[in-house]
Amino acid sequence: MPDNASTPTLGQALLAPRSIALVGASDDVTKTSSRPLQYLRRAGYAGTIYPINPRRPTVLGETAWPSLSALPTVPDHVFILTPTADAVDAAEECARLGVTVVTILAAGFSEGGAEGQKLVARLRALCVTTKLRILGPSSLGAINLRHKTIITANAAFAEPDLPTGGIFVASHSGSLLGALISRGKARNIGFAGLVSVGNEIDLSLGEICSATLDDPDVTGYMLFLESIRHGDALRAFAIGAAARGKPVVAYKLGRSAAAAELALSHTGALAGEDDLAAAFLADCGIARVFNFETLIETLPLLRRLPARPAGVRGMRVGVVTTTGGGAAMVVDELAMRGIEVVKPSHETFDRLTEAGVAANHERIIDLTLAGTRYDIMKAALRTMLAAPEFDLVVAVIGSSARFQPDLAVKPVIDSASSPKPLVTFLVPEAPQALAMLTAAGIPNFRTPECCADAISAALLRRLPTPMPKPRDFSAQATKQLDEIAAYELLAKYGIMHAPAVAIGIEEPDVALPFGYPVAVKLLTDEIAHKTEVGGVVLNVADAKQLRAAIRRIAENVGKHRPDVKVAKVLAQPMTSGLGEMLLGYRVDAEAGPIVLLAAGGIFTEIYRDRSIRLAPVTLDSAREMIAELAITRVFQGFRNKPHGDLRALAEAIVAMSQLALDPDVTVVDAEINPLIINPVGQGVIAVDALVALARMEKT
Repeated sequence: MPDNASTPTLGQALLAPRSIALVGASDDVTKTSSRPLQYLRRAGYAGTIYPINPRRPTVLGETAWPSLSALPTVPDHVFILTPTADAVDAAEECARLGVTVVTILAAGFSEGGAEGQKLVARLRALCVTTKLRILGPSSLGAINLRHKTIITANAAFAEPDLPTGGIFVASHSGSLLGALISRGKARNIGFAGLVSVGNEIDLSLGEICSATLDDPDVTGYMLFLESIRHGDALRAFAIGAAARGKPVVAYKLGRSAAAAELALSHTGALAGEDDLAAAFLADCGIARVFNFETLIETLPLLRRLPARPAGVRGMRVGVVTTTGGGAAMVVDELAMRGIEVVKPSHETFDRLTEAGVAANHERIIDLTLAGTRYDIMKAALRTMLAAPEFDLVVAVIGSSARFQPDLAVKPVIDSASSPKPLVTFLVPEAPQALAMLTAAGIPNFRTPECCADAISAALLRRLPTPMPKPRDFSAQATKQLDEIAAYELLAKYGIMHAPAVAIGIEEPDVALPFGYPVAVKLLTDEIAHKTEVGGVVLNVADAKQLRAAIRRIAENVGKHRPDVKVAKVLAQPMTSGLGEMLLGYRVDAEAGPIVLLAAGGIFTEIYRDRSIRLAPVTLDSAREMIAELAITRVFQGFRNKPHGDLRALAEAIVAMSQLALDPDVTVVDAEINPLIINPVGQGVIAVDALVALARMEKT
């Protein structure tokens, strides 16, 4: 078989191939394996299509080929439509022939138990030893509407006249591509391309999207995620998209709490899978929405509202309406998301009056029936969009949007040139008005929930944080440090701890270098949670009680963990301050290193009040983390109490996050609980610490 004249790039082979082979193409139009050939021909694909079926001379009236090796040239892209076991054989043949990209439809691989994992191993070996790239398995295919490359078995693509546009979709769920394309058509929202990534055993969602970054036809991205996989590739893509001004919006499943039951630290239990995903997406500059319909509607708003730097918050919304009830629904939904609808200033009310707009001095500018007049609504919007107290303005349009769409939305469309974002919520079902707003590039929404969801996602979107130098955090086995060794490691980064001294279990009377009362704790690298084995005694008042505490700890550990030899305890002065926080660090298998701040001490698991960022963080990001926690209000003069040293807390967060960059040791889990918060100028101090290191050497 002769080679093609030139080897295509990944993006070309995946989404704009010159030739496509369909392995297992069926002649029966009722079967799934017949769909790709039908779709490609119906769309007008201009390249070469090779149906592969050894049992038939023709497929759907076209010449069928008995095998890939019988083809006159090597196809750029092969879509394998055969059952699971046969799919691996076909992929191996593709690798031998030098095919660039293979898409595998069949399931039963990663989710197929031990036998499925053996098949996955064979496929991964192909990718390692050859130049073959694999999309899937369990992929419904890749679609490029502009190139008319409809390489999919998704039944939704039988739909005629699919609108093209600038949106590229990547989804863990292949069936959801159909939902997006049909809903998009109903809203006149067009797509540049769509990919069902499947199990991502080779090509990841991030790598696929990165291959399209420099495509001028792609202006933004929609992601449908089941989990965070291949985090480095996804993060690199998001940073690249932000650099090119191409916004990214994501809808992720699995918002329910996912407790890490076997976590070494509280940090692991507090940072559930969805918590980590939320932090990951936010630090990647990806706007996350919580309604599926919002996913389709949000990109126009993201194009108008740039992501903000860390430490900069713009959450002030103004509302103009022709219907008070409709506006109230939006206000309620925004309030539930922590977004403030701001009352116009006296100056703005004066300007409204000067423009001939009569409005009560309320938070919502309710124009009532007068708002159906072009001049009144246009003047109100012009004034509100020029007012400095708003970061964004929402126009809520009532029944006129359905019965007089041209008149109802014309003042909104004519206000679109404002540098400040203008969003529209149409209260009635008004498809014609929605289509007009979409064509004008104005963010528009059918429900108050989606309107508020999109506004919240856009206002909360941050610029992506830079990626640290890549490191290998794949080691799972860990080595725990004892508490004193943990203090010593953290002290390298400037995190101070309360004085502590190690005491041998058989030592005679010990003269402590600090006064009583003290805390006495088990000192070992074998037990993470000392209180669970009776390994902590507090408020020890004198030397006699110290000896009794040591005996009690030894007895308790002997009962609970007879396998652990108690050799030493740690004594530490009882320490208190204005309050306690938990500061944690851990390496997630997909998201990478994270830093977590939460309520500390006995409140950690009660309140579950926490903030998470990818590590390392800047001082501005650390301050944002502090501001996000309700518990930190007690350190801001609450009920006339002294202010806590929040600057020192922010510096400790930054310091802990630097563990991600330590060139000498790979820390996989670390926690200070509690971290004592002292009054302003007196710093913060650790009175318990846990650190676990990777046993494997980093690469």
